[in-house]
Amino acid sequence: MGAEARLRELGLVLPPAVRLPAGVVLPFAMVRVVGTRAVISGHGPQAPDGTLAGPLGKVGGEVSPGAAHGSARLVALSVLGSLRRELGDLDRIRAWVRVHGMVNAAPGFTGMPEVINGFSALILDVFGPEIGQHGRSAVGLAELPWNIPVEVEAEVLLRD
Repeated sequence: MGAEARLRELGLVLPPAVRLPAGVVLPFAMVRVVGTRAVISGHGPQAPDGTLAGPLGKVGGEVSPGAAHGSARLVALSVLGSLRRELGDLDRIRAWVRVHGMVNAAPGFTGMPEVINGFSALILDVFGPEIGQHGRSAVGLAELPWNIPVEVEAEVLLRD
């Protein structure tokens, strides 16, 4: 079963292009296709209307690890929405290569891998292990843009 059919089967809806805070302009592409590679810029969690989704704050502080795991799932939907807009069809993806997950971590919080598992699990649910398996990093940072709890960037290979 392809990714597009699997999304429908799971009842997942992809958000529209991100609606950034007033006055913010991003001078780069959310997805940059070069040959058979697509490099995905950092994405945050989105609400169904395209705005940034809460909760906001540091994981292990204002945001619980469980809520951050849910935010990572929303980031996966955001990334998939950007990929579909750029590629036209998620079934053009041949393989997920790399995922770099960033967590807005409170001092002492070390559960970054469990948080980013929310992203990885959704990708594996949609694409299956053959296409969806990826290399991954999960790091904690002192701050993320707009106080989002999770940001992910990635790279995929495309079918010729």
